[in-house]
Amino acid sequence: MKTALIIPAYKPAKELLGLLAQFKDNDDFLPIVVDDGSGSDFAPIFDALPEGVTLLRHPENRGKGAALKTAFRHVLDNCPQCHLAVTADADGQHRYGDILKVCETAAAHPGALVLGSRKFEGEVPFRSRFGNGVTRKVFSVASGVSVYDTQTGLRAFDRKVMRRFVDIPGERYEYEINMLLTAAQSGIPIIEEWIETVYLEDNASSHFNPFKDSLKIYMCIFKFAASSLLAFLIDYVLVLLFSALTRGWGPSASLNFSVIAARLISATVNFTVNRKVVFKGNESFGKALVKYAALAAVVLGLNLALMHLLTINLGWPIPLAKIVVEVLLFCMNFVVQGKFVYRKQQS
Repeated sequence: MKTALIIPAYKPAKELLGLLAQFKDNDDFLPIVVDDGSGSDFAPIFDALPEGVTLLRHPENRGKGAALKTAFRHVLDNCPQCHLAVTADADGQHRYGDILKVCETAAAHPGALVLGSRKFEGEVPFRSRFGNGVTRKVFSVASGVSVYDTQTGLRAFDRKVMRRFVDIPGERYEYEINMLLTAAQSGIPIIEEWIETVYLEDNASSHFNPFKDSLKIYMCIFKFAASSLLAFLIDYVLVLLFSALTRGWGPSASLNFSVIAARLISATVNFTVNRKVVFKGNESFGKALVKYAALAAVVLGLNLALMHLLTINLGWPIPLAKIVVEVLLFCMNFVVQGKFVYRKQQS
């Protein structure tokens, strides 16, 4: 059983050759390097690749996600002897021993995604420490799964998981966070193995743009926030409208009708947008609708209970109470919808 060692490379330094040299006599690995449009200036690096390394090329730079998927397709179509794959970065930040350790864990846990996670100890560039800390929190909220190092490029998995990853959207750095979100939403176990934290020359070789690439990474939660904001605005306006129209029914009856009617309308909009735009799961429409309806019923019950507590029992005005209740329910909705309602089924 062989393992495909996949290394996406964009304008790599000599560290790429050093890493590959360590695998030259290891027959358990099939090294695959993807030149992601590095250009003629870096031809000497690729010309010096050790014998036995498969080189795939993009004529122009397409991004790390595209490079990884190019390698995945190559392995699935041309390398039946590779039952496992491990991805590593070209900048020398992943040690030979750590790569072996992550692969051993993946071999022992079929169907899992194994991450080589760093503890960020010692001399770590501020942007790397800060970026990972923020992404860690965002991912936890977005998926309901805690992962310490969400940005590690050292990842190992089997062919079954690889087939699932080929279809994940994302061409650049956002693809790696999408891999984690897909694993969390599909029920693929995520296992972390601690590895050495290595940053060469203050991570100067990294092509990660902290602003542009971070925006892409966080886009899933941004889209959910926008969808939830749209539903909230619809719900908010309708609650105020219906409560004004039914004021003569008495406080309790008016509140019950207003909250329920507004929620039915806003929930229909929210379900459609989240299914088509935010999570893009492959759960059937019927199953997703049933799950969403069950979640909506729970949320509606909580919404009614909290609105009664704040407005009727505590005397808060309806506009203020509605805002507080929606904020409290936002995070719960994100986690449950992504993980259970629109989840992508593992094939």
